[in-house]
Amino acid sequence: MTYLAPAENRLIENVNVDGMEDMPTPDEVKLRAPLSDRAAATVVSGRKTLRDILDRRDPRVFVVVGPCSIHDPKAATEYATRLKRLADDVSDTLVLVMRVYFEKPRTATGWKGYINDPHMDDSFRIDEGIARARDLLLQFAEMGLATGSEALDPLSPQYLADLISWYAIGARTTESQTHREMASGLSAPVGFKNGTDGGLEVAINAIRSASSPHSFLGINRYGRTAIVRTRGNAYGHVVLRGGGGRPNYDTVSVRLAEGALAKAKLAPNIVVDCSHSNSLKDPSLQPLVFHDCVHQIIEGNQSIVGLMLESHLNAGNQAIPDDLAKLAYGVSVTDACIDWDTTEETIRRAHGELRGILPGRCKRAA
Repeated sequence: MTYLAPAENRLIENVNVDGMEDMPTPDEVKLRAPLSDRAAATVVSGRKTLRDILDRRDPRVFVVVGPCSIHDPKAATEYATRLKRLADDVSDTLVLVMRVYFEKPRTATGWKGYINDPHMDDSFRIDEGIARARDLLLQFAEMGLATGSEALDPLSPQYLADLISWYAIGARTTESQTHREMASGLSAPVGFKNGTDGGLEVAINAIRSASSPHSFLGINRYGRTAIVRTRGNAYGHVVLRGGGGRPNYDTVSVRLAEGALAKAKLAPNIVVDCSHSNSLKDPSLQPLVFHDCVHQIIEGNQSIVGLMLESHLNAGNQAIPDDLAKLAYGVSVTDACIDWDTTEETIRRAHGELRGILPGRCKRAA
């Protein structure tokens, strides 16, 4: 149903609003695609494993890997199937979490992601997008594959968060009070990216803020506006993604990040995003960044607990054509990605190099 303001009110409220349409409530969406016991077990296990890694009870390294954004459910499902097989093969050393990003922040304009515009035609059927996103997450959880996503819209977690094991807060929103408050109530560990200028202060302040209780406006499961009161999220950590045209994954940058975290009395947990400014937006450099960080771990680094890769079935990216039938299969429509063969080779190499190194990591950290 679409609502229009009475004519006499249009001069003083909703002046730039054409109309409002009903959204299904979180409860209605969840009833349509309920959380099964198997899916719930995947999410619980994924979150526990990541918390154990952050607490140094588990010496493994987690890798958040997958497409820059989801736009084709068929390709995403094929990718997830391949990733699950790879995850099982390397599970003694690496914990693979599929990157499942449905929302894309935009500096100016552009496609805002699968939830906002699932048909990719500016029809903005958000009601369909949220339901389709939940269907995909449920499918991946049924496969036994943990997923990670970006928390962008503050209402989306009410619809999807029960299926997600790890969240990221992006460089553009880490400084946002709204997102810090939201993160304080999320049930999964949350990685805060450093600012777009490469500075760490905003991420460190965000971790501290999100670890504290907050009260703010949100919605409940029935779609009613509610005062959300949170306990605080103890599993915030920093994600280094470079910035200001410079990378920050190198040994010196990591050491400086460790010092900044120690000064703020925060746990020395660092995730390195191998994309964005750390690869100078050249996807072919992502494996080099990844292996550099692996080498740092081999040399005794204790703080790098996770890595991120933007990867799809096929390499590169593409513009969204007017005729969607011309979209190339398995190719990103946002940031360029490495292909599957490169992804598998990169992860298997790291698995082989770290297999004998990681078991003693927890002891050294203690």
